[in-house]
Amino acid sequence: MALKITDECINCDVCEPACPNQAISMGEEIYQINPDRCTECIGHFDEPQCQVLCPVSCIPQDPDRPETVELLWAKFISLQSDKSS
Repeated sequence: MALKITDECINCDVCEPACPNQAISMGEEIYQINPDRCTECIGHFDEPQCQVLCPVSCIPQDPDRPETVELLWAKFISLQSDKSS
């Protein structure tokens, strides 16, 4: 599943630079995650860095975006090939 940032976000600025896929950006009021870029850090780290670093634990999996590990790997590969184009 892609991750999402909930309303509990305190805008601490920790998650955005930690994301290896540049999936996190500032929204109107709180940070947001672009689900098309979120791989839950598959291909980069053993666990999602935004979740690890978040001081208020406001980054759960998004139940509206179910994705298998295989789909997350495919997304990672696609994002990597976009970088080299």
